[in-house]
Amino acid sequence: MGNVKVVTEIPEQAGHFEWEGHRIAYTSYGEGERTVVLVHGLLLSQKMHLPLAREIARRGYRAITLDVLGHGASERPRDMTQYSMAQFGRQTVALLDAIGVDDAVILGTSLGANTALEAAVLAPHRIRGMVIEMPVLDNALLGCAIAFTPAMAAMSFGERPMRLLGAALKAVPTRRIWAADFVLDVIRQDPRPSAAVLNGLFFGEVAPHRDVRRTITTKTLVIGHRRDPVHPFSDALALAEEIKGASFIEASSILELRLAPKRLTGEICNFVDDCFAPRKAARKAAARRKAA
Repeated sequence: MGNVKVVTEIPEQAGHFEWEGHRIAYTSYGEGERTVVLVHGLLLSQKMHLPLAREIARRGYRAITLDVLGHGASERPRDMTQYSMAQFGRQTVALLDAIGVDDAVILGTSLGANTALEAAVLAPHRIRGMVIEMPVLDNALLGCAIAFTPAMAAMSFGERPMRLLGAALKAVPTRRIWAADFVLDVIRQDPRPSAAVLNGLFFGEVAPHRDVRRTITTKTLVIGHRRDPVHPFSDALALAEEIKGASFIEASSILELRLAPKRLTGEICNFVDDCFAPRKAARKAAARRKAA
């Protein structure tokens, strides 16, 4: 697990910053200048990365979980033009400015994975490394259309029943049940901004073009799994080949990092260690892992 000192006391602090007139929320775990930013999946919130953020903070890093615009505790405008992957990438870079750090490792899942790619294209000098879990690229378009079109219709045209359902679910005490809490938050939210998020992304570019992705030189770890049409294994494999020097790990399923996280968390923390290690030491560590 590297030579990073393990921290037992982890300070946690919620914060926010202004981005183009909107309030963007985040939570900081741990202390120090070596920073890891964690970005959630579509319509989810920063809560999904809570256990991983705390584990990264225990390793002596500062972990920041971010709610991009339209999600979680961030402002949720109803205008679909406010939502795009490129804008989420800019918000991630703006977070670094807000917390006063020069660069960071960005870890993103699904929507967060594509957000990390956008940030790496926008400001490669600010992104020390990327952990890309379940990217949504060229082979995911049909699966996304099938999965999210009914949700978009329900949120747009069934606003009243969705509101009533959300109000009822707010009464369900799930704060201490981490997985249920962040999943049910999707339905508890006002459906109109969520519909705007889906519309904005549906009619926009979901990721940098493959030709642009091939120009990325940021140190990258890609995580993919099989049997998921929204996050095709082929997309994860292709991305690992497109980004020069990228590493690849196959997860057993979409649930591994959530329900049985030990293996993947260890791999992620080792990767973060390498990203922040002096270059010579990082090359030696990578060579040892390759030989093993």
